[in-house]
Parts: sequence; structure tokens; C-alpha cells
Amino acid sequence: MTATAPETTEESAVASPRARRSQSADGANAGDGAAGTGAAEGAGATSPSPSPSRRDRLRAWLAGSLVIVGGTLICKLPDRIVWHLADIAGSVAYTVSGDRRDRARLNLRRVVVWMAAHEVGDEKYRRAADDPRILEKLVRSAFHSLAHYYMEVLRTPRFTAAYVNERIVLDTVAEVDQALGTRRALILVGMHFGSIEMPGLFAMSRVGDITTAMETLRNERIQRYLYRIRVSYGLRIVGLKEAGTELIGALRRNEPIGLIADRDITGGGIEVQMFGATTKIPAGPVLLASETGAPLYVSGVRRVGPGRYRGKLWPVPVPPLGSRRERSRAMLQEEAKLFERVVVDAPDQWLACFHQIWPDLERPARKDSGGNR
Repeated sequence: MTATAPETTEESAVASPRARRSQSADGANAGDGAAGTGAAEGAGATSPSPSPSRRDRLRAWLAGSLVIVGGTLICKLPDRIVWHLADIAGSVAYTVSGDRRDRARLNLRRVVVWMAAHEVGDEKYRRAADDPRILEKLVRSAFHSLAHYYMEVLRTPRFTAAYVNERIVLDTVAEVDQALGTRRALILVGMHFGSIEMPGLFAMSRVGDITTAMETLRNERIQRYLYRIRVSYGLRIVGLKEAGTELIGALRRNEPIGLIADRDITGGGIEVQMFGATTKIPAGPVLLASETGAPLYVSGVRRVGPGRYRGKLWPVPVPPLGSRRERSRAMLQEEAKLFERVVVDAPDQWLACFHQIWPDLERPARKDSGGNR
């Protein structure tokens, strides 16, 4: 998926009135999930803010100028140079970001302990379960991944269909061909993982325009800049207020949509088991699938070197029996299992590790340390 900040949106962005009524009846809340390809997922409804001061406006203008100029320059640099710049920036962030470093360590340790117990994933990751030094290298690498993500956001204008297809190796060729062989209604669910931009870009190279939702950023210059970029390569972007209606409308017109749905931002998600512990994920994708009958797919693209990627995609199984609530909850758990399959390939590329995932790992007084903004 494409995104500007690894977050997700609120309930109203993903569920139609009928779906939301069904949630109340079944005890399921749509939660997050409408901000997928191209979305800066995460805002939802916010209360009116006071008018910015002249100083605030100047800061916003300077920040916007920095992003636009930086993006223009970075687009001209070779992949290998950008890769090294991102690693340097990530190392600096690791050094100065104590709270985020602590949270990433807790979350990644849970992942690698689970991997070791189930003997899945590369041994270099599993060894981190018992070796604090290896775990710390993994944490540092996660900051590198975050920096690579931001670089890719700025370099998106360079990612033409030819560029994307030349640089992605598919690990699930048959599944991708089945899902993206023709343009049709489908729900492509991505994660805050690896190259968040790439799954949506690759999908659009196969099936054309994809509909997604995009929040309104505080910085209007950056908002306009990112909007122009994303519209130029084929995203159909809708606002959060109308997202529920627009996403369902797109599916009923036999068109694909994109969502990112591995984190519960608003607290309205549904409990699932993930890496051996209870967490919540948004029910939005499953509710949209239930509402429209569109098939649901989980995708992930990880970096394997400068300008090189490997991608996977799997269908989310649909239970043949049970009530609507039972089928929805079963699909959510299957979706969580597919998230695990994505993450174990490169746990340090799961950017959700910088946020609260499992409530039992959080100190009572601890607040989220900022997010990937």
C-alpha cells in the first residue's frame, strides 16, 4: 500500500451505515482500516484547532519546502546512495529516540521469541530471542527501515510501472496472478511493513486505478504535494468523511480498493491472537468483504537491497459455515495469521513495532511516543 504515515483511520471511514448497524448487532466494531494505498492513515475525526500563529505558519511553510525540495533532489539520486543516506538517518534516529527504541525492543522481542518457539523465519532473527546483542541490532535495523520508508515516500514520483516491475521478485506468483489477473472488485490489505508504497504501486501496474482514503494533514503544502504525486500514478483518493460510501461504491462498480489494517488506532478493533498474544486489528476490511462479497487479500513487500524488493500476497480464507459474526471473526484471525507470515520474513521492517501493539507490554502510565510522522 502507499501511505504517508504508518497509521490507520476511524470506523466511519470504512463501514457503510448498514455495516455499522451489523457491527452493533454482532458486537463487532469496524475500527480502523480505510486508509490504505496512498493514505496517511491515522487521523480520523479531530476537534477544531485554533488558528495557527504567524510563527506556526512559517514553520509549516519551511517544513513543506524542505519536503518538496528534498523529494525533488532524492528522486535524482541513485538507489544505492539513497540506501546509505537512509541508514545514516536511521542510526541517528536510533541514538536519539529512547522511548521509541524501548517500545520497538519490547515488540520485536515478542516476535522473535514466537519465531524461535515455532521454528519459523530466518535463524538470524530467531537467535535474537536469546541474545540481547542480536536483538539490539534488530532494533537499530528497524530505525533504518523507518528511514527507508520515508525516503521511498519522497521518491515515489520515480516509481513508474516499469521501475516497480523490474525491481520486485514475487514469492507467490500463482496467488498474484489469480488476484490481479483482471480488473475486478477486490480488497487489497497491506501492512505497516517494508515498502508500504510498493504493493499498491505493483497492483496498479496490473489492474489500473485503486480507490483509497487519505486524511487531511496539518501541513497543507505537504498535503497538496503528496496528493499530486499519488493521483499522478493512478490512485483515486477520497476523504475520510465519504470513504465508507466511496469504498463500497467502488467495490460495487467492480473496482479494487486498498487498505492498511495491521494496527488498531482508535481502540475499536477486534481481538485476535498474533505472535502468541492478544491484540486488536481493524475489522473494516472484513466488514467490507462481507458487505460486498469482494475477495480479501493480504500483501507485503520487503526490501532486500538498494532498489530491490520481494513481495507476497495471499487470499484470506472465507469460512463456509457460521453466523455473520462468527465468519467475520474467523476471517480476522486468518488475516492476523497472514500478517504473521509477512512479518517473519523481516521483523525489523514491521514499522508497527514503534507503536503499541500488545496491551500487556505497555506500562500503565506510558503514552505512545509519537508515531511515524
